Amino acid sequence: MPPSVLSLLLLLLGAAKGNLSRDESQPTTSDETVVAGGTVVLKCQVEDPDDSSLQWSNPAQQTLYFGEKRALRDNRIQLERSTPNELTISISDVVLSDEGEYTCSIFTMPVRTAKALVTVLGIPQKPQIFGHEQPIDEEKIARLTCRSSGSKPAAQLRWKKGNKELKAEGTEVVEDPNGKTFTVSSRVEFRVTKEDNDAEVTCTVDHESLQNSERSTTQKLQVHYKPTAKIEPHPLYPREGEKLQLQCDGQGNPVPQEFLWEKEGSDAPLQLSSDSILIFPFLNKSDSGTYVCTATSSMGSVVAKYNLDVSDASPVPSTSSTYHAVIGGVVAVIVFLLLSLLIVLGHYLIRHKAGVCVRHGETVTASRQQSPAEVMCTYLTHEAKGSDDAPDADTAIINAEGGQAGGDDKKEYFI
Repeated sequence: MPPSVLSLLLLLLGAAKGNLSRDESQPTTSDETVVAGGTVVLKCQVEDPDDSSLQWSNPAQQTLYFGEKRALRDNRIQLERSTPNELTISISDVVLSDEGEYTCSIFTMPVRTAKALVTVLGIPQKPQIFGHEQPIDEEKIARLTCRSSGSKPAAQLRWKKGNKELKAEGTEVVEDPNGKTFTVSSRVEFRVTKEDNDAEVTCTVDHESLQNSERSTTQKLQVHYKPTAKIEPHPLYPREGEKLQLQCDGQGNPVPQEFLWEKEGSDAPLQLSSDSILIFPFLNKSDSGTYVCTATSSMGSVVAKYNLDVSDASPVPSTSSTYHAVIGGVVAVIVFLLLSLLIVLGHYLIRHKAGVCVRHGETVTASRQQSPAEVMCTYLTHEAKGSDDAPDADTAIINAEGGQAGGDDKKEYFI
């Protein structure tokens, strides 16, 4: 056989094989994943329906839809699209029991089918933390457990104390009674200090059903630690004859409930009670010395000391004396300003006081605001000698001065 004929036969054989491998009446579907409570859409398509209808059935082989006809009375299942080439349905409010293989069939000769696997994700419940119910003593080991149920597949748990990640000591996964979901538990252990009191410990569950969100639970630790104490005097600088209070400020968890007061060198205690204050109604020099407060709680005792040195009763700068000094300074400034105002006002009145001239025992007044020609103790110069014939005030003054040479009876004096 010629090579060209052989090549042609091989080509035709390959084309025929390709046509046989492609079945245009074979339906196609796709697998779907849905979160419990959500909605899943199942689509079945075929290129050549061959005058046959498409059908959807559930994992129990119950027919859901045959073409556009409903076969199963379940209102959660709805018809989305029905054509000769496509049958699409939806299932709402999906539950875990809806999971499984759904079948799309077309009744040709032979019957052709396609499978669609529906996976239902179980949403994990909010995690719970156990082991924090009772306070933990400082330097002891805290053992906490976090648990979350209902996840499918099993969820992941992670820990934080404040902003610091905590490494889990172990994780346990147990199947729930329904046989579909899981309960996950995680444990952490760490040594606590007084700084861990009221620290927040958080357990977070991660799962694909949460869709990039997270569920977490936070609990505060209660750590018991030894008390601390310090003594604070009121007033700060005690003097003889004053009242003094010494307060023993005790801190801790729990807080101190018993306070013992003693004075070094004395045999008997001064006071033992739940009151943290020691009172001196009237201080004496003999009260000077070192005072000791012992604060006690269920976690132990702590000692604080205060050295009391009673000062003389002589005045010591205080808030009250400073206040009086400030008031005195303000009053002095006000008095100074008033005196200055009186001096200025008196000077002003003197400069604007009316002039007075005395002539033959007669008093005559004239304003300082008059012109210089009139202010020369000759305010009424027209009555002076020669004033009757003077055409103006200047001439009258000249005449008056000339007339003074002839006699003293017309002299005028400015006072």
